[in-house]
Amino acid sequence: MLNYLQRLGKSLMLPVSIMPIAAILKGVGYWIDPIGWGANNIIAAFLIESGGAIIDNLPILFAVGIAIGMAEQKDSMIMMSTIVSYLLVNRLLSQDTISLLMNVSISKVPQCFESTPNAFIGILVGLISAKIYDRYHNIQLPNAFSLFNGRRFSPIVCTFAMLLLSIILILVWPILYNLFVVFSEMIAKLGATGAGIYAFFNRLLIPTGLHHALNSVFWFDVANINDIGKFWGSISGGILGQTGMYQAGFFPVMMFGLPAAALAMYQYARPENKKKVGAILLSSAIASFLTGVTEPIEFAFMFVAPSLYLMHAILTGIFVFIAASMKWLAGFSFSAGFIDYVLSMKAPFSHNAYMLIPLGIISAFVYYYLFKFMILRYNLMTPGREVDELVFEDTNIENGITLDSQDYDELAILYVEALGGKSNIIAVDSCITRLRVRLRDIELVDEQAIINTGVSGIVKMGKNGLQAIIGTQVDFIVEAMNDIIR
Repeated sequence: MLNYLQRLGKSLMLPVSIMPIAAILKGVGYWIDPIGWGANNIIAAFLIESGGAIIDNLPILFAVGIAIGMAEQKDSMIMMSTIVSYLLVNRLLSQDTISLLMNVSISKVPQCFESTPNAFIGILVGLISAKIYDRYHNIQLPNAFSLFNGRRFSPIVCTFAMLLLSIILILVWPILYNLFVVFSEMIAKLGATGAGIYAFFNRLLIPTGLHHALNSVFWFDVANINDIGKFWGSISGGILGQTGMYQAGFFPVMMFGLPAAALAMYQYARPENKKKVGAILLSSAIASFLTGVTEPIEFAFMFVAPSLYLMHAILTGIFVFIAASMKWLAGFSFSAGFIDYVLSMKAPFSHNAYMLIPLGIISAFVYYYLFKFMILRYNLMTPGREVDELVFEDTNIENGITLDSQDYDELAILYVEALGGKSNIIAVDSCITRLRVRLRDIELVDEQAIINTGVSGIVKMGKNGLQAIIGTQVDFIVEAMNDIIR
């Protein structure tokens, strides 16, 4: 199970690495035009829409990234199957389709179907598409259907699988959504304690998209709380010292806590991985601080270290509770980043908002040292960390092919032979600096032949997994190896 979650987490790094630049583009756009969101400034509109093109389509990016990362064989047909699958589910769960199926106007479609294009759907589609491709990409059909042999068969199976998945979600999603709405209305009566409980579940439910059910109760008008609208004075009924309590505590976490967590993850990544991991975590931390877009950091450790994510959810609840209890209140129109923090200082129901800065500094220390403790104490596999000890051997170069020669095709041939030949290799992949392979029989591996090319070491992963520490050129070697295997 741990291996599976680690593979899932690694697969998410592909779409996650794209998110920070999109968040920064949107953040700068909102900074330029905080009132009109692009309506009053053409440059702001250009930047906001540019970032939105990525952020608004994250579910399909998650689907494709996970399908590529989780499938044993890498092939363009995986992407085709996944895109077809996601588009099908997205259309069937759209408000227009639900309106047609229920024979009601769009205004009467259950609110839960406003938020169905979410990360959870993308992840689910990616996992199913990868599994189906691995299962059916070598299938042999009768001659009459030979056009659909092999990898062309997977989109067909995916289509039927997505029809079934969509039916299940159409039936189940409203029930889950309504349960969380009822739950939210109950905890809304608990004051600051309820705000903390809400924040805990808000973070915990991010992967599923069901946090929108909570948000609809506290931030908008489902239960007449409407914390965002009242805070900015666009809706009457705000109370000074109370309105904003469901937003304020997110600022210390998003501006300070999560960037500090990113620093801890970077600091305790392996030295050979720090360069690549650092680039992703730094840009993610900047996006979190400036714009309050936290998904690039959260998805980086959400699956590879679930205990860390649970701790993050608990900490978020605590800081929201503290801010609400002390009546240190600020609000946001986009998310709890520095841009919205500055803008909210002038809002009608801002109250002692400057105190969120020292609370944020405390948050940074708490996040950094707790993440540091958890990572080291439990050897958690945050980005850039790997499992198992390296097996080093003396390097005696007996052939002219080494990593320094950069002859990747020749290296690929040598590695395939050293791994027992094409028939012994189940899958080949890479992770930052490592060659990862799954084998049928690990006893057929000629470790010394691999070491002789100048790799830093070899890692054995269970009974049929092996990794070689190659360096940043590993992607070129993996591509050449996959060409040979195919």
